[in-house]
Order: sequence, then structure tokens, then C-alpha cells
Amino acid sequence: MNIDLTTEELAFRDEVRQFLAEKYPEEIRRKRLDGIPLEKDDMVLWQKVLNERGWFAVNWPVEYGGTGWTPIQKYLFAIELAEVNAPPIVAFGVKMVAPIIYTFGSAEQKQRFLPDILASNVWWCQGYSEPGSGSDLASLSMRADRRGDHYVVNGTKTWTTLGQYADWIFCLVRTSSDVARRQEGISFLLIDMKTPGVSVKPIITIEGGHEVNEVHFDDVSVPVDNLVGEEGKGWTYGKVLLQHERTNIAGVANSQYRLSRLKEKSAQSVHGGEPLINDRNFARKIAALEIELKALEYTELRTLASVAVGNAPGPESSYLKIRGTEVQQSLDALMMEAAGYFALPYIPSQYGLDFPVADRIGSGSETSTSLRYFNNRKASIYGGSNEIQKNIIAKHVLGL
Repeated sequence: MNIDLTTEELAFRDEVRQFLAEKYPEEIRRKRLDGIPLEKDDMVLWQKVLNERGWFAVNWPVEYGGTGWTPIQKYLFAIELAEVNAPPIVAFGVKMVAPIIYTFGSAEQKQRFLPDILASNVWWCQGYSEPGSGSDLASLSMRADRRGDHYVVNGTKTWTTLGQYADWIFCLVRTSSDVARRQEGISFLLIDMKTPGVSVKPIITIEGGHEVNEVHFDDVSVPVDNLVGEEGKGWTYGKVLLQHERTNIAGVANSQYRLSRLKEKSAQSVHGGEPLINDRNFARKIAALEIELKALEYTELRTLASVAVGNAPGPESSYLKIRGTEVQQSLDALMMEAAGYFALPYIPSQYGLDFPVADRIGSGSETSTSLRYFNNRKASIYGGSNEIQKNIIAKHVLGL
């Protein structure tokens, strides 16, 4: 693929750079540099800044507020965001449920939900996995039984990322058990998190963070108007959503930023020591990872080109998910190797120790490098485990 930039594309890149130089909030920039976790208000503020410029819903159709950008423009935009270490977009609204609503939803649902998603006025979360149904999602058991003009929902969703902030949740629910295949009888339902009977319980992950939750539904009444598309067709809609999610998980631009930071830091002498990049074994690992990342970048560009002409991401999204998460985890491991014993999970200032930002190896600080390593072990599981993705590739690409 030829990605030599045209004059117009270079002008677009310069426009994005100028925008980021002028509009990227300094308080968010500083938190990202210092490895300080962002609050909900930080993430919403950044998304509103992007939307004010018309650059938030990058992949939406123009008629709903999308940019109408070419694949190369989307690629350049992602690269420039990563170069300033901008926070990732919270995907559940704009990148996940919105494409389902504007593709399969009713006119009333589009009018009701899309403007608030675009303006980041409403926070969405995802209700797919259950305590007994993860990668084998077709085994889900949370029920939605129709009672007149409402469904009565009972069950539990788990690993609900950032559900503690959510105003709404989109769920796959079982509306019928009398089916020939497990994938049938599943419907796609939008649920207000303030509805009586909805409760959220935190799950504390291995690095000590509150990122995921269990969401319980106890006789929750949901209007039938909140059903997206046809009853029993939720598996079809859910597969489309997962293809978008898996493409987003690849995180190519962010991995490129992290790799460049690792190369830059490993070439420096820290406290008078020998630069790590002089270690031929470490340099070999970086080179091998850079090759993998370049191959992944071209696969993502091909996927963007397909989406740009109206196609949903296909089986290539599974490849992006597999290789993208493997690259991320390899980067985590190299960051840990570079930080050495400084990556022990404690806060240096508690022990009277502190190192200036310029001397840090990892993402913000050595401590956050180790915490990110622990947290990101799940990357090869969420969005459909990498083993499941290999099965998808075997079936739909290799025909096995």
C-alpha cells in the first residue's frame, strides 16, 4: 500500500497538529505525562473538545455528525493524537453502540440517542459477558421477558468496564430459549442505569484499580421501544459491534507512541549508567517488535479503507485484535525490563524517593509501568479471547 502523503494530506496533518497545540487541555496533558489516572470529567472534557471541532465521531456517516474523512486522514489523526499522548476515546458510546443504533435502530432511537452520544452528554457501558458466559457468549442466560410494552430483565453482566460512571448500558439478553441454535433468541437492548433494580458492584483488578464491575438486574423494567432492531436478532448486531470493538482494541497509534518513547529512553544514560539500547539482546527485541507493529499498521490501514466504503470490519478485525494485544503486552514486558527493579509496584515518594520525569523509563513512572503490565494481561481476553479470534479466522478466512 502506498501511503506517500499528498499536499492535501500534509495540510490536514498540519491542521491537526495546530489544533492539538492550541486546544489539548494542559491539565490533561500533565496528568498523562505524569501517569496520573484521568477522572471521568477529564475524559468527557477531552471528548467535548474534539466534538466542538467536529472531530469526535471519526467513523460515523456524515449525516449523523461524522467527519467524512478518508482512511489516510483517519490514520493521520490517530497518529497525531498518539504523538501528544492524548487520552483514548471512551469507545462504548461513539465507537460501539452508536454504529448499531444508526445502522439497525429506528428513526426515533437515532434521534433520541445519537446527539447525546456525539456531545458526550451520556456515558455508555457494555453488557455482554456474564459470570458463566465470556468468550462463549452465545451461552449467555440473562433474560428479558416481555410483559406488554415492557421487558422484565433479570440476570448479571460482568467485567463491565467503567460501568460505575455509566448512564446507559447496551446489553445482549435472551428473549427466547425455544431455539434451534444458541445464537438465536438473543436480543439487543438499551437500558437506563437509573432504572430500579439495577445495581453496580466493583471488581478490583490485580493492580488495585476499579475499572470493571458486575451489574445486577433484578426485575428491571425496560420499555420495548429500547429494543434495537428485531427481537431475536441481537447476535447479528452484537457480532457487528464486536468487529468494531476488536478493531479499536488494536491500538496501533498508541503502541507506536509507546515504542518511540521506549526507544528514546533506552538510548539515554540514566544516573551515569550504560544506555540500555547498547545491550544487543534488548535492541534485537525492540527491532523485532517494531517489525510486528509496522505489519499491524498496514493491516489497520486496509481495514480503514474497507470501512470507508461502507463495509463493517470483517474477519481482519480478529487479526487486528490478536496482534494488537500481543504487541501491547510485548511492549509492557519491554517497559518492565527497561525499568528493572524500579518497576516494583510501590509509590517511590512514600519512601522519600523521587526521580524527575526526564529519568523515567515507562508510562509516567516506573510504578505505573508495572501496574499497566499487570492490568494489560487481560487485553488478550477481553473483546473475545485471542483463542476465539483464531477460530474465527480459521472459519471465515481459511474455510476450516
